[in-house]
Amino acid sequence: MSDHSRNRRDLRPARVEEAPEDLVLQARPELRSVWGEIQRVFPLRIPKSWWERIDLEDRGDPLGLQVVPHPGEAGEDLEGLDDPVGEELSAPVPLVVQKHRDRVVLLVTRACFLHCRYCFRRGMDLSPVSPDALGRAVAWIRQAGVREVILSGGDPLVLPDARLLDLIDALRPQVPVVRIHTRGPVASPERITEALARGLAARAPVWVVVSVNHPAELTPEADRALATLVDAGVPVLNQAVLLRGVNADVEVLEALSSALVARRVMPYYLHHTDHARGNAHLRVTLEEGLALHAELERRVSGLALPRYVIDPPDGSGKVPVERWARSR
Repeated sequence: MSDHSRNRRDLRPARVEEAPEDLVLQARPELRSVWGEIQRVFPLRIPKSWWERIDLEDRGDPLGLQVVPHPGEAGEDLEGLDDPVGEELSAPVPLVVQKHRDRVVLLVTRACFLHCRYCFRRGMDLSPVSPDALGRAVAWIRQAGVREVILSGGDPLVLPDARLLDLIDALRPQVPVVRIHTRGPVASPERITEALARGLAARAPVWVVVSVNHPAELTPEADRALATLVDAGVPVLNQAVLLRGVNADVEVLEALSSALVARRVMPYYLHHTDHARGNAHLRVTLEEGLALHAELERRVSGLALPRYVIDPPDGSGKVPVERWARSR
């Protein structure tokens, strides 16, 4: 595994753009025969800030493993599912997922800063979300009697400030708590501005849940982005995904938890890898994950210990992996 503490090059401003295809194929010639299929199903997307920190020559680079396609994505995946967490079973109206009585997920966009190869929504329609469909979803939520809405997608921070803040305003006062799930602070840290942080803080309670999987993602630019939110009074949590070759190592998980707590970000969840079609090379077994989490519990404080959860394909919602394993 690559040294997670190694120095990286200075970052230039990030944009939502694809990494150069020819450089990926030059470094990964085994992808040439399946590139068309991979691009059709889940196209490459890497913002400049992330792209410039990947070491393509290192097959074990933790940043590259998360975003550079793998040949197995185009092969047969007997365990892979098109809807690995049961969202289609839990959609009362388009763009809304409800697995719990008191809260819902609202899919506000299908655009992302980067396409993570383990993504459980990797097979979704990537066409833009229409304003009319989003308006109907918000209207349904306002009368649904829920207390919490999770803005997801895609990545909600792809939206301009005005659209994002107007959306939060449209949910109030019926929905008191709003959560924003995003990779923005580590994928495109310049997106986190003082103006955005002030706007979110003014609409409290708004929680930001980031997804940081490896300490190498916590660059000085990401640190600034996270501090901008926290200093404004916006609480920030982290949910990592357990990924083979990236963070399925107790020392990496310990370093990640410690680094997050030092940045005033609470390690909230450690997600067991969803069985999305095409991500088999990144999956960890239940037994491996439970052993890693047990060892992590011995090494870190309660503040730094994320809950190890799984989101099963029956649409019932997240449960502790230990309980899920006992029930099988």
